[in-house]
Amino acid sequence: MAETKTLLRLAALALMWGSSFLWIKIGLQAFTPVQIVLIRTVLGSAVLVGLCYAARDRLPAGRRIWKHLLVAALFHNALPFLLFAIGEQTVSSGVTGVLNATTPLWTLLMAMLMGVERRLDPPKLVGLLAGLAGTVLIFAPWQESGLLSWGALACVAAAVSYGFVFVYEGKHLSGTGSSPVALAGAQMTAASGFTLLAMPAGGTTPVHLSAGPVIAVVILGVFSTGVAFALSYRLLATEGAVAASTVGYLMPVVSLALGAVFLGEDLNPRILAGVAVVLAGVALTRVRRRVLVQTSLRSEAQRESS
Repeated sequence: MAETKTLLRLAALALMWGSSFLWIKIGLQAFTPVQIVLIRTVLGSAVLVGLCYAARDRLPAGRRIWKHLLVAALFHNALPFLLFAIGEQTVSSGVTGVLNATTPLWTLLMAMLMGVERRLDPPKLVGLLAGLAGTVLIFAPWQESGLLSWGALACVAAAVSYGFVFVYEGKHLSGTGSSPVALAGAQMTAASGFTLLAMPAGGTTPVHLSAGPVIAVVILGVFSTGVAFALSYRLLATEGAVAASTVGYLMPVVSLALGAVFLGEDLNPRILAGVAVVLAGVALTRVRRRVLVQTSLRSEAQRESS
């Protein structure tokens, strides 16, 4: 029964996060990238803050923690959300999901640059090189039909932003005493403020409302942002990092499938091969981490049973 609940949570999270690129693509039919991000962050923060107060948690207080939350809000939410929306103006939703899956590779690089990861063992090095090679294979800059464009580079920049902020959050926002949902609610609220500042640069364009884009952006904000963030923290708390990390492998599969079925996006053999290489590279960069987590969990279980 517990395993079934875990699988359902994984499936729900993969569907909500993997489908976010589909909702962005549909939303772009009526809204600009800045408008989509503003609606997304406002709705996401409303859900997260509501869940925070429903659980009788308080939003974090203090200048020091808010200084770090502002950095996290910019590089974890406002900037990458905007870059993905800009990128999807020229890149398919499925490929955008695949480029998002390169985040662990950039996280490893950022951890090395920031002195958090001091050793690069052979599996991680091979995984890093394989993942980057898979990304180049997807772009295919040597072909006229390749995907290398400003939009694709924007999507990669969004993944790089995630890579930086994951390391930053690990250094500055862990062990604060605030609940993860409270931190996420405060962070998403700050991201809404950042997006408001960007409104003059692309948020004042007249909107031609239609049912499809409006529904898509509402789903993006409420479920793919607010509910998904809360569910991911719950999954991490109840099932551990190993289970939570599995979502990263499912998301590009979901985004590619939804893009092909609902938007008629092309899935050529080169892109599929690139996806396989990227995911294999990501898996290699996590081999050692998984072993350590599993060993830690096994040791803890043995201590509790003794």
